[in-house]
Amino acid sequence: MEAKRVMQDVLEGHVPAASVEYCYHLWERYQFDFVVSKPRRTRLGDFRAHPGYRECITVNMNLNPYNFLITYLHEVAHLEVYRTYKRRQPPHGKAWKNHFGRLLIPVMNEATFPASVLTSLQHYAKNPTASTGTHLPLMRALKNMDAPQTDRIMVSELPEGQLFRLNQKVFVRGSLRRTRVVCVENASQKKYLVAAHAWVEKI
Repeated sequence: MEAKRVMQDVLEGHVPAASVEYCYHLWERYQFDFVVSKPRRTRLGDFRAHPGYRECITVNMNLNPYNFLITYLHEVAHLEVYRTYKRRQPPHGKAWKNHFGRLLIPVMNEATFPASVLTSLQHYAKNPTASTGTHLPLMRALKNMDAPQTDRIMVSELPEGQLFRLNQKVFVRGSLRRTRVVCVENASQKKYLVAAHAWVEKI
């Protein structure tokens, strides 16, 4: 009983109110361990399964409610695929896409998401990818929910040749390569690939 109460409290503090019951139902149905993790630079969440232990899902604690919900369902989809096929499926292959798309359906409404996020999410859900970061309209909509500082902008929205500051270094914005932007650091003239959805300071 205590674990159920804790899980409800955790979900109420991290996902949109309209989705709490749905997310709790999924946890109750599958009985996995759930951890709200410290922020990680390389991932928003993950799914782990080891023989003899309960599956574990983690989601970064610093995500806004909408990003947290999408990531939570992303990882539950991995759990469903694991229980159905074990490890006989590609991590983000057709089976995962089908499960994730189905899990998103009950929350794709304006009671759960702002219209600006919902429109992009509906497009993304038609063919979801391993990371929401590869779908720039959705990432932009989710980032805007974080109310970033007014002097910051996504690097993909800068014109080529524009100077910007990232991690205390000055760069020149170059060409877009799928989900990353080729940028040149001013001081060293070295080229770097910067995530297209990275927030930077325009100079």
